[in-house]
Amino acid sequence: MAQPNISPVSTHTRNEALFERAKKLIPGGVNSPVRAFKAVGGTPRFVQRAQGAYFWDADGTRYIDYIGSWGPMILGHGHPAVIEAVQKAMLEGFSYGAPTEREVELAEEIVRLVPSLEMVRLVSSGTEAAMSAIRLARGATGRSKIIKFEGCYHGHADALLVKAGSGLATFGNPTSAGVPPEVVQHTLVVEYNHIRQLEECFALHGKEVACLMIEPICGNMNFVRASVPFMQRCRELCTQYGALLIFDEVMTGFRVALGGAQSVYAKSIPGFKPDMSVLGKVIGGGMPLAAFGGTRAVMEQLAPMGPVYQAGTLSGNPVATACGLATLRELQKPGFYDALGARTRSLVSGLTAAAHKAGVPFCGDSEGGMFGFFLLGQLPQNYAAVMATNSPAFNRFFHAMLDKGVYYAPALYEAGFVSAAHSAQDIETSVSTAAEFFAGL
Repeated sequence: MAQPNISPVSTHTRNEALFERAKKLIPGGVNSPVRAFKAVGGTPRFVQRAQGAYFWDADGTRYIDYIGSWGPMILGHGHPAVIEAVQKAMLEGFSYGAPTEREVELAEEIVRLVPSLEMVRLVSSGTEAAMSAIRLARGATGRSKIIKFEGCYHGHADALLVKAGSGLATFGNPTSAGVPPEVVQHTLVVEYNHIRQLEECFALHGKEVACLMIEPICGNMNFVRASVPFMQRCRELCTQYGALLIFDEVMTGFRVALGGAQSVYAKSIPGFKPDMSVLGKVIGGGMPLAAFGGTRAVMEQLAPMGPVYQAGTLSGNPVATACGLATLRELQKPGFYDALGARTRSLVSGLTAAAHKAGVPFCGDSEGGMFGFFLLGQLPQNYAAVMATNSPAFNRFFHAMLDKGVYYAPALYEAGFVSAAHSAQDIETSVSTAAEFFAGL
């Protein structure tokens, strides 16, 4: 007798089922590599909804969210003022391909809050902004070479996917298949926080260097600051050799301070300013929006005023600019950054104390609403030192926290983010959960 055609009952969670479906159609099952949990193992959480400091996955499990869409959700998810602005903008129209008043308003707000900027151009992603800034720097200076630092990430443009060669006189090497060696031959890669190596690089190539691009606080080595002497030397050498100093503040802009990381360095280096800045994440409030800007003399080299071409159909999107404007206005309320910084420091200090009590090597750092930690005895200063972190221990930590509803970045080399929506109870829960893990190591 034929058996009825009954499908077996799945023992998979909905997250697992969605991941299997995704892998059949999307490379790796994700649309950005870190989301795949490849570094830590296990099944990615497919987010169903988010509110405040939390998100809920496809199985309905709630997590305290410390990635915040990798930085943009500085107010938390679903802030009422932002929701209202976006809903109003959506009713007016999604996209026009023509200028709007709101683009002007957002540009005015950014320029007013970041003193080094005199003009800005809005784009749709951090990668696009960084790529365009480099093209503009080359066009404005008439030079070809660029300097970047090992461990800094400026998006996935071909010329930036490069690691150091065997010496400062050699070309860099592509870090991705599909990037021809000749595309990165003008990209010079220097060790982060290494003053002598930076000086040697300028001595060899300074007259050919169009720009030096740097993450002032590197969020793609977890959380590593450029030292004040190193940053001062970057400024001095760029000025000496006529190269443009470009701050990549896609992650740090409006996240670590209202004036970005450059305002933090200006407190220690009198008169400090970069020549150009790249912004993203927070300025879009969670929508696809980024910008690059600088002095009027440099920015006027852009088309249609100048010979450097850049364009984008969705640049200055009316819904994205509404979201960004509403976000920036909330950030300017009295005491916002003081409260955000204190909450972030309480998380890092709490985790550090819990680890040390259990005899576990641990160190952390934060600025504003951005933080990072390492299973090391002291804070690393460069990519090589970051790579010495105990990766298997971090992976165990990540999953122990995830199982208890605390969501940190699913990779050892990514920074974390606290929002204004995180409560003292959220921090206390996160620290006590970590303390249980450390005690069991």
